[in-house]
Amino acid sequence: MIPEIESDKYGVSVTLVSLQDGQQHVLNVAGEVITKGSQMYIRYEETEQGPQGEDSSVRTTIKIAGNELKLIRHGAVQSEQTFQSGNRLPGFYRSAYTQFNLSTETRKLEIVRDGRSLTVTWDYDLYVYEELSGQFAISLHIQEELKL
Repeated sequence: MIPEIESDKYGVSVTLVSLQDGQQHVLNVAGEVITKGSQMYIRYEETEQGPQGEDSSVRTTIKIAGNELKLIRHGAVQSEQTFQSGNRLPGFYRSAYTQFNLSTETRKLEIVRDGRSLTVTWDYDLYVYEELSGQFAISLHIQEELKL
């Protein structure tokens, strides 16, 4: 018999702060965490604005396993980016309007887990078609939503 991997699921508040070229973007949303063994999945919905100003939903999943973080987006936008300190890893971006391959070169990735709270910070260079497209500093904080 194969042993079952312990799984846990709970609601969280998600704060994601992204800094690029001096511009800061903050996202505060409700989400959920699912843990399976040593892997953690953080899921939340966000609204993306299209070129014509229309709002559409994008479901984001962040997978944390060991010293690697994977950001997966589905919906109006489909993309995948993988971050691992000191490595340049491939990814992609697709929408109804464009698609391209990209890669991320992660300068720093720190994951601090404290019970059901988590703080992740990472800095990376984004390459589109092998050209440097931007430098980013991201901070992610999740906190368990306590039920009353």
